[in-house]
Formats: sequence, C-alpha cells, structure tokens
Amino acid sequence: MIDHAAVYLALVPNEKKVLRGVEEGMKRHEWVPVEDIEAYAGLGRKEVEYRLNRLVDMKIVERYIQSYAGYQLKFDGYDILAIDAFVKKETFGALGEVIGVGKESVVLAAMSHKPVAVKFHREGRTSFKQVKRSRQHLVDIEIVNFSWLYAAMLAAKREFEAMKILYPAVSIPEPIDQNRHAIVMSVVKGIEMAKATLVDPEWYLDSVIEQVKKAYELGIIHSDLSEFNIMVSDEGLTIIDWPQYVKVGSKTAEEMLERDVRNVLTHFEKKYRIRRDLQSTIGYIKGKESGKQS
Repeated sequence: MIDHAAVYLALVPNEKKVLRGVEEGMKRHEWVPVEDIEAYAGLGRKEVEYRLNRLVDMKIVERYIQSYAGYQLKFDGYDILAIDAFVKKETFGALGEVIGVGKESVVLAAMSHKPVAVKFHREGRTSFKQVKRSRQHLVDIEIVNFSWLYAAMLAAKREFEAMKILYPAVSIPEPIDQNRHAIVMSVVKGIEMAKATLVDPEWYLDSVIEQVKKAYELGIIHSDLSEFNIMVSDEGLTIIDWPQYVKVGSKTAEEMLERDVRNVLTHFEKKYRIRRDLQSTIGYIKGKESGKQS
C-alpha cells in the first residue's frame, strides 16, 4: 500500500489531470488508450506519456501492453483523486496513517478541525463480477463497462445515504462528506465486538437490538450485520459498514432482517451462553412485542 500523503504531495497538476483522464476513460474502456487520455486531460502526447510513466512508477496507475498500451487506475490512484477533491473542499487538511484494513475497505486517519476517518471502499478488489453477483443493489444494473471503480463508488454513495438517514438517531459514525468511493466520517471508538470479551454482555446485546430497532423505525435494515461490524467500547457501541442496507418493505427486507438478528443472537449464544428467541426479538424490533424475550 502506498503512502497516500507522500504520493499526493508529490503530484504536479498535470499528473492530476492525467489521473482524471484515466478515470474518465475507464467508463468506456477496461484499459484506456493513450490518445483517449490525451483528449480527456487536454495535454500533448509527450507530456501525457511522461506523466503516465511517473504515475506507473508511483504505483497508482497500471500499464498493460496488448495490441496497444492501455492504462487503468489502481485503487490507490482512485484514492488520490478522492483525496484531492476533499482537500479542495477543505473537508480535511492533513492525512495520517492507515487505521483499519477490511475485506472491502481501507481506513485512513485525517485531520480537519478535529480528527476524522476516511474510508475508501474496495468492493471488487479481487473480482468485480463476483461482487456484482453478491450485492443485491448491483444485480439489476447493466452498463457497458461495469468495473470495480463503479462498484466501489456506488457502495460509498449508498453507505453515505444510509448514514445521513440514520445519524444521529442510531449509534453510527457521523457522516461528514463523500466523494467517489470514499467517505469522511467521525472516528469510531473501540474494537470489533468479535475481538472483545464483554464484562456485561447482556447489556451490549440489549443495546445492539435497540440500535437495530431504531434503524428499522427509520426504514433501514443493515443487511450484513455481525460481530465484525459492531464496535464496542466502555462508552457503548457503534454499528459500521452500511453499504448493503435494504429498505424496510423491499422484497428482501424480511430475509435480511432475520439474517442480521440471527447473526447477533448466534454470537451471544456461542460466546456468552445468552439465549434469545429469534422471532420474539424480530417482533420487538418491528414493534409487535412489548419487550425482548429470552
């Protein structure tokens, strides 16, 4: 992984233009020809080729030689474009270290008037075709060049939309800004619930169910909830990772709610021997039961 701050500071304006040219070209090509990048960047051939060589050396653009030389953004290059947009908007002014790496995201520390976190989506890093098949919100989308770039951007946009609906009623990070595949949000305290040994697990289970209920009342079902995206600390808990959310009343809503609740109840039963009835808990979340039943 690159040093995002160092690479960003090393770029000159023409290299940012070329990066944006590659991005634009990827809407139409898997590997973007030099002449297309020329047209998008508004620069001459020699300048474009020189800047492309530098960007390849920086490991933020990849070159592929076939019947022609084609170029493609790497995820780190897409990160740089989002960072540039945030800096221009003064969303933050300084970048820090990597503070989290997940299966489908990388999180960097940053500084605005307060510490913030920048989450870069990585959907489709290994196979965007597999991601498209496994994400309900992508299944029915047909575009000419469906790529990881599009999948990651759409995931960030969806997650930010959900966060704007949920915050501050539900315990999630505060959403601050979104650009391309990146979201700026407040820093999350604590560790994954999967890695924690809770002193009062019953209280945390009640708290998780309450947050799921509040989200449901706002029309949102997480749809990928587990002990791996619930962060816990002495102050409480925060639920993260909302790009796969579904709306209450959608065709998969009942299935996704049941899966979310089952995942949570299974974790607490296996680790803490706390048992709750699945259907009674779902009934409580929906407002059909007066209380949580064991």
